[in-house]
Amino acid sequence: MGEKKKKKPVVRTDFRKRHDSKTRKRDFTREFQSGDESIENLRRGERISGKGDLTRKRTVSGELVGQESGGFQVELQIDPELCETGRVISVHGLNSVVDTGKQVYTCAIKGVLKALSTDLQHVVVAGDHVTIQPIDSETAVIVRVENRHNQLSRTSRQRQQILVANIDLVLIVASASEPVLKPNLIDRFLVSAEKAKITPVIVINKVDLIDPADLQPALGVWGQMGYQVLLVSAKTGQGIEQLKSIVHHKDSVVAGQSGVGKSSILNAIQPGLELRVSEISVENQKGRHTTTAAKLIPLDFGGHLIDTPGIRQFQLWDVIAEEVGGYFREIRPFVMACRFPDCTHTHEEDCQVKYAVADGKIDVRRYESYCQIQSNE
Repeated sequence: MGEKKKKKPVVRTDFRKRHDSKTRKRDFTREFQSGDESIENLRRGERISGKGDLTRKRTVSGELVGQESGGFQVELQIDPELCETGRVISVHGLNSVVDTGKQVYTCAIKGVLKALSTDLQHVVVAGDHVTIQPIDSETAVIVRVENRHNQLSRTSRQRQQILVANIDLVLIVASASEPVLKPNLIDRFLVSAEKAKITPVIVINKVDLIDPADLQPALGVWGQMGYQVLLVSAKTGQGIEQLKSIVHHKDSVVAGQSGVGKSSILNAIQPGLELRVSEISVENQKGRHTTTAAKLIPLDFGGHLIDTPGIRQFQLWDVIAEEVGGYFREIRPFVMACRFPDCTHTHEEDCQVKYAVADGKIDVRRYESYCQIQSNE
């Protein structure tokens, strides 16, 4: 007898529900009391949902694989002889640009990947390592997204928006002036970087517009906690060479609010890039979006810079109020010493965090930033 054919592994997984539930009638009692004969057909006529809850699950060829951030994802079965591996350079709507090292493809996403139930706003993001199945010399289909070793995320419309995946550094870009420095926004990025275990570097651009000494009170606090802070000017070139040495042979995402000069910094680091830049509004000190999608940019001296669209708000993803203190380096040592195990460090008595603020061991501004993030404001 011949050998039995090995069965493909299968897994039952959740899928997005394609249609909203039908609206149920709400006047059953009135119809019953009126003696409406149609009430007899109610069981046959009414449906809880379009096709029932069972349509939310399907069995697919694949297996569950663990993720570093916890939980599992479905890894679909593929035919390796028909496929190639590559990295997502950018995502534009339904299409992604993938570089395999030999060829750049414009890729659609396999339907089953888009249908999997997930909290993600987008299934594929810039920086993802993917497996594709070429259709011709220019187009292909993404059939698998490999497990991410890290990701920089935020909350957008109650769902997870991953800005970029699989990176070494996050360059938190702010401006000394025009627009003014926003320390709380930087703190939010720092918390997100701490959670994702990505090394942050604080980059303050436009230092040619002010006296750098004016920045020392804020920058000194971050520096004392071990964060690398770099003063640069894309206009004069100050600090650009040092920034080049930091991102050398690294994959670094450039993140920050609109108008701080992220694209100008990238143009200074990589001559000939010619990314579009614009002036900020004089009236409201807000910048315009010149970058519309995250994009991996290869560097001549090794590594990648990932340009991202400017943001005006950065709501943390998957960080509950009780966890915030643990992501503040200077607050973390005092958290466990509080009298109450569920202390929020905002109003309770015998709070060691509040005592540390009063004693000058924790910077007052940083503590206020913690309170704002902890209250989810």
